[in-house]
Amino acid sequence: MQLQYIDRPEIDEVFADFVQRIQFDGQTLRFEFCVTRLDDQRTTNVVTGKRYPACRLVLSAAAAIDLMNKMQQITAGLVKAGVLKADAPAAAGAAEKAPGKPS
Repeated sequence: MQLQYIDRPEIDEVFADFVQRIQFDGQTLRFEFCVTRLDDQRTTNVVTGKRYPACRLVLSAAAAIDLMNKMQQITAGLVKAGVLKADAPAAAGAAEKAPGKPS
């Protein structure tokens, strides 16, 4: 199947600085993205604020898989650029062995 992408610049862009919830029910993957708003700072050193939902996104299972694949590509690019560090393979193997268990 060939599909042509047609942009719709009138669609609002949503900013989020926190993912509150991710849930998969077997059919759909649901995200709740939030934005944090800090209260006016008083004389105390305690920073307070509130977190508000900014967007709720529901993806089909196929779209969720596509998202995961694209996130893996982005992660690989960030590792290659040195922005992220790759997990050490030896550490993953060591975590699977419980202490006191024979190898």
